[in-house]
Amino acid sequence: MKKTALALGLLVSTLSPPVFAAEGAIPRGIPRLDHVFVIMMENHGYNQIIGNPSAPFMNLYAQRVNSAKNYFAVAHPSLTNYLEVVGGSNFGVLNDNSPDWHNATCKTNLALGTPSLDNSSFGAVCPISGTGTDAATPVFDNSNETTPPAITSVTEIDGKLSIPAAPDTVGLTIADQLVEAGKTWKSYQESVTYTGANLVDYSDGYYDNTSNLSTLLPGASNIVHLYAVKHDPFAYFASVEDAPSGSPLSLSQIVGFEGVHGLFDDLSDGRLPAYSFIVPDQCNDQHGQNNASAVCFEDPNDNGTLNGLNPGLIYQGDLTLRTLVRSIHDSPAWPQGHNAIVIVWDENDYSAAPNPNRVLLTVDTNYGAHGRQSDKFYTHFSLLRSIEGGLDLPCLNHACDETAGVMSDLFSR
Repeated sequence: MKKTALALGLLVSTLSPPVFAAEGAIPRGIPRLDHVFVIMMENHGYNQIIGNPSAPFMNLYAQRVNSAKNYFAVAHPSLTNYLEVVGGSNFGVLNDNSPDWHNATCKTNLALGTPSLDNSSFGAVCPISGTGTDAATPVFDNSNETTPPAITSVTEIDGKLSIPAAPDTVGLTIADQLVEAGKTWKSYQESVTYTGANLVDYSDGYYDNTSNLSTLLPGASNIVHLYAVKHDPFAYFASVEDAPSGSPLSLSQIVGFEGVHGLFDDLSDGRLPAYSFIVPDQCNDQHGQNNASAVCFEDPNDNGTLNGLNPGLIYQGDLTLRTLVRSIHDSPAWPQGHNAIVIVWDENDYSAAPNPNRVLLTVDTNYGAHGRQSDKFYTHFSLLRSIEGGLDLPCLNHACDETAGVMSDLFSR
């Protein structure tokens, strides 16, 4: 839904691009950016990565580039945070459920004004669209993502901030904004089915939930969920799901790491979009999958300390980050213009109250200052606001909130 400046007449509407309903002003304080690479990692708090001997690359890298020491995810579980990073809202989705693919008759959580929680009574997520009310983020949550009696309350942000539901939330993402502005984007998802993301909830890179293994591969018992749609937020939006195949806003913009027009192919050619959303698969993003190898096994404990972690899983993710960063640095596109690599974890999965939902974020630019350690308070909404500012886009949804500070110290010249 777009606003139109009817009072100013047709001339103004032809000179000014349309504005989406819940957009604000273009954020200031970030240098112009030509390429932004956002790499999302999984389920570990700041103190589980910084100081962890199983993450040697990330500990060294965090010192050499710019790091946020007071950065927080916003609520739980994973999908909620992914939606917030690209759309500035949870859109009423507080679970990891798959999309209700191409369903044009269901009612969105925005329209209903009620959240979809993380329990079995809630089904697939209606394709997000339109305007309405998202879900509030309390200081502590004792009704969602808890596992009584061990955990009866989780910290949503820092144990202090709460965010009220916004009644004017618009069901769009930075991808919609980029296309509206004539710019490009891609979601690079490792191990997504090579034939495309449409209707795919999980995949091992070749087989997926739509595959009939009993016919295609007799004797095979399961598919390792390497790609998971819950880590691919753009697939949840009607504007992307229903766009014609091959168009700038369509599911065609969701590709893998390998293959023609995949991440490494694009990096090698220097043919990159303005905004790259990069997600390693669940054996490489430190999430883990228990039906894969021991290195991929999920953390055996969840007490928020280093003691309960699978060191192999942490190290595998660390190696993946090293490969990604070096590949971006080696791309012919890296030295051209102003570019930034952002690495961020989606949530501290072990934030049982009073443990905060603090995660690591780093910013690596091909310009300006390096080695800065910021103590300023930031959230996922700050990240979206800052990237929008660098790409000359208006802030979107909660990225316009006063508490969503612009990360000018981390992106500065």
